[in-house]
Amino acid sequence: MIEEERYAEAADYMSFFMTYEYVSSRQEAQSLYQAINEHRSQWRYQLSKLGEGLLEGTSDETIGQATSVMTDFMVIGDIRDLASQGVNYAQGEEVDEVMVALASLGFIASSAQLASGLGTAATAGTGAPALAGTTIAKSSIIAMKAARRLGKLPSWLGKAVLSAAKSASETRSLGALGNMLGDINTLAKTRGGLKLLARTQNATDLHRAARFADAFGSKSATLYRIGGNTAIDIAQRSSVLGKETILMAATFGQGGLKLLNNTGAIKFTKYLSRGSKMIYKGDLVALIAKLLLLLPIWLLYALIALTAWLWFPSRLLTVLCKRIVSRAP
Repeated sequence: MIEEERYAEAADYMSFFMTYEYVSSRQEAQSLYQAINEHRSQWRYQLSKLGEGLLEGTSDETIGQATSVMTDFMVIGDIRDLASQGVNYAQGEEVDEVMVALASLGFIASSAQLASGLGTAATAGTGAPALAGTTIAKSSIIAMKAARRLGKLPSWLGKAVLSAAKSASETRSLGALGNMLGDINTLAKTRGGLKLLARTQNATDLHRAARFADAFGSKSATLYRIGGNTAIDIAQRSSVLGKETILMAATFGQGGLKLLNNTGAIKFTKYLSRGSKMIYKGDLVALIAKLLLLLPIWLLYALIALTAWLWFPSRLLTVLCKRIVSRAP
């Protein structure tokens, strides 16, 4: 990550593991974490990230993201994006129809937000729920624009955006897209949320990813990097398994998450806490059995064949030695 200058992502990854003593106590980890944070604090680095947010509308750092969001909320970002696509059209280059549609929807959401704001002021606050709804809509559109620039807006959602934009000029609403704005907004508020958005294939996947991001917040990106779809699956049961237990299981890799999912929180915690007592209590065999269940079937057959291949010659040698000894004078 550092070689590719992905310092924000590297910091997130390190901070996840630095909360555990077996990592934070190591001098190598401390030095690396300090070096990453020192680089991110340099004014040249921060200025470059501010420029990303202002000119490109996207950034992986807070200062760039804040700048991008600020310009988009003031409609400047929508004008910037429409102007950029207009230049492409004038020069005979490819026009991003989805980005044009998102910018158009951004104008509509801004108009609705302004109307809701005026209504809230005129009614002494009774219009606040409507204002909150239009703010979420605007935030979600901004997030989708950022995802589009980064190539992380899934094709199914792009089609929904085009469909919503076609009807928006008449209905002045976001159509079916409106039902998904809450989930998109949840992902938008989570670092690494756009990567989760990119992997969705439909509205159901989007909702599951949003629940995952809502449950684990800033740790979602690293947790997903470790566990992939297994992490999202197990997050749907976070109220039962416990968030801290899931995070602890993740430090053992995807296998730890699968083991937690198969055994449950109580047994998993028991395996961790017993430590050296496992052998004497007989739990080590059970733990090995659980781990074997996580292996693909072809690998299990291979292990069985290897065991048989190693066991048979040794058994044959033992029998021959016994016969030789028994016949000796």
